[in-house]
Amino acid sequence: MAEPPGEITNLLGAWAKGDQAALERLMPLVHDELCRTARRFMRKEAPGNSLQTNALVNEAYLRLVGAQNVRWQDRTHFFAVSAQIMRRILVDAARARYAEKRGGEIPKVPLNESIDDLPRESQLIALDEALQALAQFDQRKAQVVEMKFFGGMSVEETADVLKISVRTVMREWSLARAWLLREMSRQS
Repeated sequence: MAEPPGEITNLLGAWAKGDQAALERLMPLVHDELCRTARRFMRKEAPGNSLQTNALVNEAYLRLVGAQNVRWQDRTHFFAVSAQIMRRILVDAARARYAEKRGGEIPKVPLNESIDDLPRESQLIALDEALQALAQFDQRKAQVVEMKFFGGMSVEETADVLKISVRTVMREWSLARAWLLREMSRQS
């Protein structure tokens, strides 16, 4: 049975206020979408990656439950934060694998002309570093990239979460993408 519109948002609000029963009712409602997001990430991971989709969802769940003082705006905000957490988990795992394989040295591999697909480990690390630099320069552009690229959110969903127009999202995405590609080519 489908949940009424706003049910996830209502449960997020109750959970943020400390209602653990709301969290127990919320997780079954968001589980499938978290799995879809994790599958999108894992489909593009390097062969031989030991992290599985369910493990990624479980780790993200643990980090979400442990998050303190989060004021959830709505379901879209929740899924954007979830995608960001999954990205951090994968970047951390990639860093650990490279530290193990390469004696701590992370090789830089140039990213092709598009960042529409999640890159392999070394590119993911380079992209993460470039995204962190972008966030220091322009936080909103970095948020657009995280939501659209890593979170798989539509332009409309991204605009809704950030409370900006669709045209602004498209402009920020275009500028951020060009900036990231330039920054990553410098790194390589």
